Amino acid sequence: MGIKRGVSLYSYQQAQFFGQMTWKDMIKEVHDHLHTDGIEIIDEAVIRDYPFPSEEFIYDWNNYMARYDMQAVTMDIYLDVHQFRDHVMNHREAAERLKNDIKLAARLGFQNVRPLCLVPIDVIERALDTAEKYDVRIGKEIHAPLPIVPGKRVQPTVGMAAHMDFAMAEQIMELKDRTGSSHVGLVPDFGIFQHSPSQVSIDYCKRHAEIPESIDFILENSRDYELGEMCRLLDEKYPGHGLDVNTVERMNLHEMSADPEDITTIIPYIVSIHGKFYNMTEIPGRPGCYEDKAIDYETPIRYLRENGFDGYIDSEFEGQRDQQDRGLEYLVDEVEQVRRHHEMLSRLCKEA
Repeated sequence: MGIKRGVSLYSYQQAQFFGQMTWKDMIKEVHDHLHTDGIEIIDEAVIRDYPFPSEEFIYDWNNYMARYDMQAVTMDIYLDVHQFRDHVMNHREAAERLKNDIKLAARLGFQNVRPLCLVPIDVIERALDTAEKYDVRIGKEIHAPLPIVPGKRVQPTVGMAAHMDFAMAEQIMELKDRTGSSHVGLVPDFGIFQHSPSQVSIDYCKRHAEIPESIDFILENSRDYELGEMCRLLDEKYPGHGLDVNTVERMNLHEMSADPEDITTIIPYIVSIHGKFYNMTEIPGRPGCYEDKAIDYETPIRYLRENGFDGYIDSEFEGQRDQQDRGLEYLVDEVEQVRRHHEMLSRLCKEA
């Protein structure tokens, strides 16, 4: 059947916030203008009264999806461990919450659920029997800066990334092989193939930098210095630069966290793919053809195509978040960005 195209409705988060689009408008946009059928959602963003929606909502969702013959591909779940205000959920409680999410996903017609990157492997294993019973696959996301193959391209990280398990993909594959279950796997995110900062993030950081030239310095020297050394050099060259380590890390990006060819090793384990992107611009000399200059899409898609991957790549637009610090007149058109992304996906998935 070949690679299929879908959209995470998270891509339209800005339009939803300003009341410009409802989830029904988003589904109709995917059907009418992108001419494809895959839908991915974040549970709390779409499902009214989550985690216990009304029967009315469940009927309305299924009826609308059926009206346009759409496929519910993946439901993203976050497992809020602070939902009980008197304690942090333990692993057993988290597994029960995951089981409830699996049952809800099944009622809404979803093929997969995707827990947050930091959800422990043992929580997933505890919920595996429920996934098998309700025929919903659990897909753990390979999100930047994680590699596909443990030990490759691992760089110093800060923030949430510092707590990620860099052997996560290997652990999920081991769990699948050990249990023989077809209901657990991986959700690679195209952010792992990002090789440089996106222009929208560069512009954002410059707008908020005490010394904008410090951003240029990072960009010009990122290939020569790792994160710690870059921070030291900035302190020496631009005293009072005011950049926090997260900003330095973003601008110091100079290589992908995963090798594109490694995606061939996990194809049997993939349940769906996140098509992360930040800024679709027209390719010079090719009117109507678009690319995200910061992310290598062409190479991984070629490997997927050549090795027979036939699942969904769901567009996940996040570039609006680096443009929301200014007035409404500067806000990016999310609908247009996703349409451009699907021009690229359609073209790359068909190229011989």
